[in-house]
Amino acid sequence: MRALCRLQSSHSSGAQFASAGNDSVIRLWTLQGLEVAQLHGHENFVYSLASLPTGELVSASEDRTVRIWKDGRCVQTITHPAISVWSVAACAQNGDIVTGSSDRIVRVFTRSKDRQADAALLQAYDESVKASAIPEQSIGNINKHDLPGPEFLQQKSGTKEGQVQMIRESDGSVTAHQWSNAANQWVSVGTVVDSAGGSGGRKITFNGKDYDYVFDVDIKDGEPALKLPYNATQNPYEVARKFIADNELPLDYLDQVANFIVQNTQGTTIGQRQGGLPGSDPWGTESRYRPGDIDSAPSQTPSRPRTLPQTQYLSIATAQYKTIQKKIQEFNQQLITDGRKDLSLNPLGLEALAATIKQLESAASKPDSSTPVLPEGIDVVIKIITSWPADKRLPGYDLLRVLAAASETTVTRTSALEGQTIVDILASTEVFSPEAPINSTMLAMRTLANLFMNSDGRTIMDGEWDTVHTLVEPFLASTNRNLVVAITTLYINYAVLLLAGGDNTDTDRAMTLLEELARIIDSVKDAEALYRSLVGIGTLLALNDEFRAKAKAAVDIEKALKKAEKTGVEPRVKSVVKEIRDELLQS
Repeated sequence: MRALCRLQSSHSSGAQFASAGNDSVIRLWTLQGLEVAQLHGHENFVYSLASLPTGELVSASEDRTVRIWKDGRCVQTITHPAISVWSVAACAQNGDIVTGSSDRIVRVFTRSKDRQADAALLQAYDESVKASAIPEQSIGNINKHDLPGPEFLQQKSGTKEGQVQMIRESDGSVTAHQWSNAANQWVSVGTVVDSAGGSGGRKITFNGKDYDYVFDVDIKDGEPALKLPYNATQNPYEVARKFIADNELPLDYLDQVANFIVQNTQGTTIGQRQGGLPGSDPWGTESRYRPGDIDSAPSQTPSRPRTLPQTQYLSIATAQYKTIQKKIQEFNQQLITDGRKDLSLNPLGLEALAATIKQLESAASKPDSSTPVLPEGIDVVIKIITSWPADKRLPGYDLLRVLAAASETTVTRTSALEGQTIVDILASTEVFSPEAPINSTMLAMRTLANLFMNSDGRTIMDGEWDTVHTLVEPFLASTNRNLVVAITTLYINYAVLLLAGGDNTDTDRAMTLLEELARIIDSVKDAEALYRSLVGIGTLLALNDEFRAKAKAAVDIEKALKKAEKTGVEPRVKSVVKEIRDELLQS
């Protein structure tokens, strides 16, 4: 059993408390221990229960949903853009509910129109749910060939609130849709992938299965290390519990092993470039663990290398190339079907796209190689983002941000630019307007960050600073985690560029970056965005003594550091805060 909740005395079933656990069933009981009802609907572990003043019951589950139950049936399903929802609580005064999810975000939901978020935020939430990647492991085995196509969603209604229907899309992918009684329609809740986020990164095979990580665990000196396999879609505590049971280890190790998994699957260092796919984020992880040593993890050891200043440019460039290609092909066919052949790609364009994808895949499989990208492929991408309808441009932006990071790219010199820079092209697409799809904006922001990976791109980004700043500034307080991470990565790269300039530092630009990174720290909740903001600040403070003196006088840096300490509990956050104080602010 995982959850227990006292019910309102007015509960219609006469039950007085509810319980739930790993079997996904919610059971209602009397105080005498008589089971009076079972509530079925969740598809995975139920972690938490709460009772509303109305007598309704609320549940939170590993299946990403919070469900509201009335008179023995589910009346509302709230899907979260996270791997699971771990807790739910109800406000006795107004009936609002509060949830806590695996994405480390606390959300408040209300039925009162007076307290609801504005339309833009609600739309952003819906978009984030729709864009979610659903781990295939979480839904069991599915046979794509047996699934209905998209026409099912128009022809058939759901039989109950929260019912999930898998759909085989024309490109072969599988999307999930959930029935909403309130809207009387199917609502898209994500795409099924073979691993969290479908990043396209390399898997590690262990005992015939593929994993994102396989850690070595040293139990005793002189004995072989035990293997701890883990997928990013799994619950760290469940993996730790199984590992301990399989290897007959003391349960005292449970928290230590679970914490080790959490710490070493979210990135711990910056500025220490390690092996991996080209363009992958250089956030290293430690892969060997000794039980009992969790307090001396790499990010806390006295010998931990200095983080600041950051001296290497960072990119966000891993991708699922085949998925991007299929989506472009699908949208291209839709344009033709809709009578917009003038906008569609011709056979030569599709061939150039396929050749470009093949080149990028080849470069990804050979980290030490350097392959120039066909300019024809870049021309195709620019056509997509400038002429296709806004709702079909996303895969174009996704491919452009990968091309921007290519080591020998011609993306900055392609004929399709016609005298404009990539920054000008992006700005002309209005992808940075408040009305643009948030995921398109995020990918465009990643493109700007990735341009720093080659010398031509750095020249452009240096000269386009004023334009870039104008485009970025409205999004500094965004609640979209991926967007803010992209912005902080972009600002780190500008800081590294200033650092490389030596005595020619543009102090006005540096001050703007510093002030805005401090603003981000004041509002951000995400650990990665917080950490990158701090690294950006620390790199700027390392420019020179003159700028450091001006910065101390103009910006309340200590206030930002205190806020970071309060918001971020990770050792890496505390470590970089200490480094800024001890080695930069005191100099």
